[in-house]
Amino acid sequence: MPAFLHAPDYSLARLLLQRGLGALYLLAFAGALGQFRPLLGERGLLPVPAFLERVRFWDAPSLFHLGYSDRRLVGVAWVGIVASVVVVLGLPDRWPALLTLGVWLLLWALYLSIVNVGQTFYAFGWESLLLEAGFLAAFLGPAWSAVPAPLIWLFRWLLFRLEFGAGLIKLRGDPCWRKLTCLDYHHETQPMPNPLSWYFHQLPKPLHRVEVLGSHFAQLVAPFLLFLPQPFASVGGAVIVVTQSWLVLSGNYAWLNVLTLLLGFSAFDDAAWSHVLTLPPGASGVLVWHDALVVAVTLVVLVLSYRPARNLISKGQVMNASFEPLRLVNTYGAFGSVTRERYEVAIEGTRETLITRDTVWREYGFRGKPTEPLRRPRQFAPYHLRLDWLMWFAALSRSYAWSWFDPLLEKLLENDRATLKLLRDNPFEDQPPQTVRATLYLYRFTTWRERRATGAWWIRTRVREYAPPRSR
Repeated sequence: MPAFLHAPDYSLARLLLQRGLGALYLLAFAGALGQFRPLLGERGLLPVPAFLERVRFWDAPSLFHLGYSDRRLVGVAWVGIVASVVVVLGLPDRWPALLTLGVWLLLWALYLSIVNVGQTFYAFGWESLLLEAGFLAAFLGPAWSAVPAPLIWLFRWLLFRLEFGAGLIKLRGDPCWRKLTCLDYHHETQPMPNPLSWYFHQLPKPLHRVEVLGSHFAQLVAPFLLFLPQPFASVGGAVIVVTQSWLVLSGNYAWLNVLTLLLGFSAFDDAAWSHVLTLPPGASGVLVWHDALVVAVTLVVLVLSYRPARNLISKGQVMNASFEPLRLVNTYGAFGSVTRERYEVAIEGTRETLITRDTVWREYGFRGKPTEPLRRPRQFAPYHLRLDWLMWFAALSRSYAWSWFDPLLEKLLENDRATLKLLRDNPFEDQPPQTVRATLYLYRFTTWRERRATGAWWIRTRVREYAPPRSR
């Protein structure tokens, strides 16, 4: 096979991509093991069996079309966990190339089976991103084989679409991105602030302008450097890695930023890493059949890239869309609009049978989303708290929660153990509440003075009833 099919100077990039993606798949399957059944299981908020009755296999390919049960879901999750651990430990690096390929395709197929039946709880762009990156990783080959150069370029093409698409959706969307003012609000109103978000929000406004300018440069300029010769490609990758690290520090975005950072490593050749590491010589094992497969996969990805590429230049650009059910080549983007105020839905319950103005309501605590004003935001990313994220959307509009919010209230009235495990605390552990309700609050971060005086991270004000009292 021609020498241009191999990139011997990207051996460390391949190792970081494979091990890092293996760790994220491990996290994704562990999350499914802990959260899928109460959200989507046989007795979940959006049961998969009911969904499968409405959807054809070719519209949402999944192993669960053969039959869904919670036991099968657990089996799929555990197989995925074991396969992910095998990848993280680097065991496939010593295996025949065909077996290495099989392990990665197994990870991809199992997680695709979960995502394609996950409905609104799996309708996040980073699900498709993990699937697309995992599919590409399947063809990188074991450590003893030559690094396939087309795959390095495909990873950069994925990173380009991810970053450039996010940059374009901002320029076409909320005017605050063009006025450089979006981060005056976003650290406070993002879906799930982390322990440092309060401090980022307190930065002087001129620094917020610098943050937005840095974001624009990283998403609209740096991606083009990825396709230039070295060292320009490494410079583009470094810009993206630095900005993604900044986002990791400032918020909880599940594994989106960590995965984007990993993709950025595809821009660094071994010469770039040699400034900080001592590297062994690159592998050179060549397999003709594997090279031919890489060429075929590259052609398939290029053909499937037509619609995502057209979407990038379209005035009607859509975010986080898959144009085919296997999610092999997708379009991405985030925060085309930024909310100026933060609303939160608080769920409360009482054991009193007669509801009056004096009724004492006790609030359920969530793991990640803001609840008590005195509770400091926690760090959960790259782990994905799916219910907490959906609660943020629910606060934006009741229409985002019509399918699952009422079933959630019903589960709380039953003191359903599986559902309650998704929450941080249950104020009715010994006996279920008689009545539950939901209230909409307006939240804002405290100022430095308010923080010193009260110890609170948030100030909240009641806005209105979100869901009326519902009794057993």
